[in-house]
Amino acid sequence: MKVSVIAAGSWGTALSLVLHENGHDVCVWARRQEHVNEILATRQNKKYLKQVPIPESISFTSQLKVACENAEIIVLSVPTQQMKSLLEKMKNETRLDENVILVNVAKGIDIDSLALPSQMVGDVYPHNPYVALSGPSHAEEVAEKLPTALVAASKLRIHAELIQDIFSNDYMRLYTSPDVIGVEISGALKNIIALGAGISDGLGYGDNAKAALITRGINEMVLLGQLIGASTATFRGLAGVGDLIVTCTSRHSRNRRCGFLIGGGLSFEAAKEKIGMVVEGAYTIKAAYRLMQQKKIDMPITTELYRVLYEDKNAREAVNHLMTRRKKHEIDESAEKLELWFEGE
Repeated sequence: MKVSVIAAGSWGTALSLVLHENGHDVCVWARRQEHVNEILATRQNKKYLKQVPIPESISFTSQLKVACENAEIIVLSVPTQQMKSLLEKMKNETRLDENVILVNVAKGIDIDSLALPSQMVGDVYPHNPYVALSGPSHAEEVAEKLPTALVAASKLRIHAELIQDIFSNDYMRLYTSPDVIGVEISGALKNIIALGAGISDGLGYGDNAKAALITRGINEMVLLGQLIGASTATFRGLAGVGDLIVTCTSRHSRNRRCGFLIGGGLSFEAAKEKIGMVVEGAYTIKAAYRLMQQKKIDMPITTELYRVLYEDKNAREAVNHLMTRRKKHEIDESAEKLELWFEGE
């Protein structure tokens, strides 16, 4: 199939290698012509995916019209905060057939509209098939052909299964799901917890603290996800717990590294500058904090991280606040059910 990958970052480049290996005709769009020229000259994407050779048969362009021409599948790999402007640019510069499948691989929530990627794509291309591709994956490992499992979510099974087929091979396994919202909100919210895990590590708090943070973080993800229409089961899968584990523990995770630098004493701005790439969790914290207030729910980890990043709260003070909150039951059940449980014991 003819596949266009929109954005030549680390993940877009890694996925283009998978698609090429699987026998597809791949064209990658990069925003700057200088970036395209460098890749064509060196056959490497030195800024985002160092020392990984790129086959000559993968084409690159800085013109959206050229990239999308005759495409059957378009993989959207731009950061979530840039997606709205990218979609508008695509709409102005290209004419997509309504049969073209749009596959989003970015993870986040738009901080202005509080929209998920599927909602932003639906606003511009309401008739095109849409698939969300997510799960525990780092571009560096995919480029090295290390075993990876992802989930493809779409409202119609036929589209999820098509994407499952074109990406799957002996080192990449895809599962399917009908829960687009659950897959997208999981992928967005796990970046918040990963930032927190990094801060915990940077403060030197050890494995006990990080395990508690991850576990209570899942609770916040489920709480918000349910309120916007996600299935609870999705949070137990690859897009939820799977992606949360890898992002909270991996040396490849930008969100964790940013948190680690903050925990080590750097300001949020200095940490972002040192990372040198988009830290999606920083934007998602803003969006999730607004959603939390809108839905009138309590998300203490998200709240404290928002205050550390955007209100200059000391990270140790934030952890202390979490540890000394009002005592409560672990499982959020009604008081009546809990009383019956204890009585039965």
